[in-house]
Amino acid sequence: MTIGDLIRLLSDGEFHSGEQLGERLGVSRAAVWKQLRKLESLGIPMEAVKGQGYRLVERLELLEGGIIVAGLSRQARPHLTRLFVEESLPSSNAFLRERFSQGAGHGEICLVEQQSEGRGRRGRPWVTPWGRTLMLSIGWRVEAGVASLEGLSLALGVALARVLERHGVRPRLKWPNDVLLEGDDGALGKLAGILVEISGDAAGPCEVVLGMGINVDLPAAFREGIDQAVAAVHDQAPGLSRNALAVELLDELLPLLAGFEQQGFSAWRDDWNARHAFAGCEVEILQRGTRESATAGDVDDAGHLWVRQDGRPVRLAGGEISVRRRA
Repeated sequence: MTIGDLIRLLSDGEFHSGEQLGERLGVSRAAVWKQLRKLESLGIPMEAVKGQGYRLVERLELLEGGIIVAGLSRQARPHLTRLFVEESLPSSNAFLRERFSQGAGHGEICLVEQQSEGRGRRGRPWVTPWGRTLMLSIGWRVEAGVASLEGLSLALGVALARVLERHGVRPRLKWPNDVLLEGDDGALGKLAGILVEISGDAAGPCEVVLGMGINVDLPAAFREGIDQAVAAVHDQAPGLSRNALAVELLDELLPLLAGFEQQGFSAWRDDWNARHAFAGCEVEILQRGTRESATAGDVDDAGHLWVRQDGRPVRLAGGEISVRRRA
C-alpha cells in the first residue's frame, strides 16, 4: 500500500472506515492507521467522523503516467524514452543524473509528487506540498557541447508560458530562470522555477538534466510559511488538471529539446522579451556579495540580459547573478 493508493480511495468524497480501507488495500487496520497519520504529517487535510470513517477534505489529483503518455502528440511521443512517476524522491534531477551514470537518461522524464531535497538555482531549497505542484525533470544528451545550450532555461520558460496562456494564465518571465504571476494586489509572485544542470565535455558530447517546478495549487496555510511572494496556476485557472498540464507541457518541451541544438535561443528570443517581467524597470543586480542598480533591457540571441548602468550598456551572463526589481 502506498500513499497514492490511500489517497485514491479517500478522494471519492465518501467516508471509509479503517476496516473498509484495510479490506480494499489488503492490509491491517494498524497499517491503515499508520498511513493515515502519514497523510496528516504531509499536510493533507482529512475529515474524520466517529462511526463513519475518514475522507479527504478536498480531492487530490494524482499524477497518472498512463494518462500522460497516452495524451502526448505524435510530434512529442517519439522523443520520450521512458516516463517515471514517483510519489517521493529527494530530487528528480538527482534521480536522472543517476540514470545517466547507469548508461540511460536520454529522453527520460521523471515526475514526482513531492521532493524532500529539491533545490533551485544557487542551491536554494525548493519546498512544495504533496500533490499540489508539477515537479518534473528531463534528461537529454547533446553532441555540440555546452555552448549550444546557451539560453536553454529561458526557452523553457517561454514554453511553459505558452501552455499557460492557452488557459487564461498570463505569466511573466524573470531572467534567467523564474516564471512569475501577478496577483490581485499587483505584486509578482513566483509561479515556477527552472534549473538546468550540464555535465560532460564543454566542446563535445554532454548530458543535460533540466528541472522544472510549477506551483499548481498552493493552500493558504502553506503560502503563509514561505518567505517570498508565491503564486499558483489555480489562482487564474482553477480547473486546469495537473495531468493535462503535464501533457501539454511535454508536448512543448520534447520537440524544443530535439531542435534546440540546431536552432539555438535566437528562435525564442523575441517571445521571451515580449514576456519580460522587468523590461525598462529599475533593478538591483546581486553578484558575489555586491549590489548594484541598473535599468533592465532585453535579452540577446545567447540569452544574456542587457542592462544600463551609469548610462552605459552592460551584458549579464548566467552564473551566480540575481536580478530583482527595485521597490
